[in-house]
Amino acid sequence: MKKYSEEFKLMVVREYLEGKLGYRALAKKHGIKSKSAIDRWVKVYEKLGQEGLTSKKHTESYSVQFKLDVLSFIKRTGSSETDAALHFGLTNPTIISSWKKAFSEDGSEGLNRPKGRPPMSDKAENIKGKQAKKSEMTNEQKLERENELLRLEVEYLKKLRAFQMDPEGYLEKHKQRYHSNSKKPSN
Repeated sequence: MKKYSEEFKLMVVREYLEGKLGYRALAKKHGIKSKSAIDRWVKVYEKLGQEGLTSKKHTESYSVQFKLDVLSFIKRTGSSETDAALHFGLTNPTIISSWKKAFSEDGSEGLNRPKGRPPMSDKAENIKGKQAKKSEMTNEQKLERENELLRLEVEYLKKLRAFQMDPEGYLEKHKQRYHSNSKKPSN
């Protein structure tokens, strides 16, 4: 995504507010890929003024509760990400889509992840931590896993015994199943 300077955004917004050209015409005139970017700039300018157009280095971090409030507001009111951003005073509405994705993938834990890559010195510790989490199964989880593996083993041994007792009959029986699965209509 191309970054635009504050001066450029302000010029385009003022040109729009003069009323001579619409979003699409301005986007074409200035070589902006999407008219929605201009729409977003205008809304931010109208709500927050010139300061809303300043590119902030993403130093500001938001609490998990704040992110949940924003996502809840969108779900409750059906607002767009841009409208929600303006409602909560965010100058970058696109950040909300990354919050949505993180929340849908990992729930509220996904919203608590630190930004960026971890420092290189912590990388080895992170790998060890992930391995420790994998090995920290509860006793119940370990027993369930063992039960599942034993069930699979018993099922395998039954099929093996059936095959050893009557290989041709076993193959004939399963051959029908495989043929019926492979006769799916082709589009």
